[in-house]
Amino acid sequence: MTSDFAPAGTLDARDATRLRVLQCIRSAGTISRTDIARALDSSPATVTSACGALLDAGLIREERRMPSENVQRGRPRVMLQINGEAFAVAGLKVAREAIVVMIVDFRGDEIGSFVSPLEASCMDPDGLVQEVRRALDAACARHGLDTARIAGLSLGIPGFVNGETGFMHWSSSVTERNVDFAPLFRKHLPCPTFLDNDANLVAKAEHLFGAGRGLSNFLVVTLEHGVGMGIILNGELYRGERGCGAELGHMKVQFGGALCQCGQRGCLEAYVGDYALVRDTSTGQQSDAAKSIQDILHAARNGDRLAREVLDRASQILGVALANLVNLFDPEHIVLARSRPPFDHPYTEAMLTSLRRNTVQVDAPLPEITVRNLDEMMWAKGAAALGIEMVTILKIRERGTQDAA
Repeated sequence: MTSDFAPAGTLDARDATRLRVLQCIRSAGTISRTDIARALDSSPATVTSACGALLDAGLIREERRMPSENVQRGRPRVMLQINGEAFAVAGLKVAREAIVVMIVDFRGDEIGSFVSPLEASCMDPDGLVQEVRRALDAACARHGLDTARIAGLSLGIPGFVNGETGFMHWSSSVTERNVDFAPLFRKHLPCPTFLDNDANLVAKAEHLFGAGRGLSNFLVVTLEHGVGMGIILNGELYRGERGCGAELGHMKVQFGGALCQCGQRGCLEAYVGDYALVRDTSTGQQSDAAKSIQDILHAARNGDRLAREVLDRASQILGVALANLVNLFDPEHIVLARSRPPFDHPYTEAMLTSLRRNTVQVDAPLPEITVRNLDEMMWAKGAAALGIEMVTILKIRERGTQDAA
């Protein structure tokens, strides 16, 4: 078993064409060869050749449709669609208390999901990968699936991750820094495995299934224990030169300010992350028992002045951060996804007011803002979507190698 990182740019021209054809089929659902050629502005011969290779590899299948009733003559029309039974892909998200697993078929339809509890929120690299294997095995057993059917696994973790190489610079879930996970994946996992920042996976999920569907330029900000961001530019996930871009949570908002879990001071998440809010409400008489965001909200509703002040300050700071994103990117849409209980209306409104007040004023409407509670399965669904893309590239490359042999 190997752990492969396969950016699309490494494909030769023939395989790149096959990938484009496959993506066109996936986007359309069901489509003819003629319509593919038209959509890709390609020759029918090129499309026919690419489809032949994809059919031989089992990645797509044909469906024959009879002519409509008003057509008197003609042969059945041959349509193409993704072969969902070709293989399965697993998407996993490492959270603080559990590993969330979603298994999908090649079409992207869910086969099943599973939540595997964790005893520790931060582990050594080898221990973390072993937990990933246990979660995968348990998910497959729950849904009666042989792990040999899993063609690839995509894993999302918080922190600074190079998604193209699998190298992790830092993560709040891992006890060590600067870890190359590829050897550990080869040691413990049964299939090609891909690593990425978890917020990138939410952006991928929103792009394919949520508020970002059909958009070319939008941002996703995730708010949980820390703060993450995923960027879609020109329809593609943007990671940065080192794979460490979009780290909104570590944008500095206060010189020499509060201590962040990354070790620096003054980071955004040191004021708006879950751990920061619990820390900042720990000195009030009514807030001494606060262990979670739910506790803080409960205290605020019962008149705790400090809890209200902390929530209001965090909402305003977050609004300023979002305004900076609007000023910097001018996106079509921003999704603020919270893995926490819904904030009361006054705090959401304080955030939006701060955003509007600090955005450069032009005679054009602000981008639409979607504030949603983040379903834990959305993380895993995004991981599975990325896994499908990566495994697709591997399968096409394998087919190209076979053809050249």
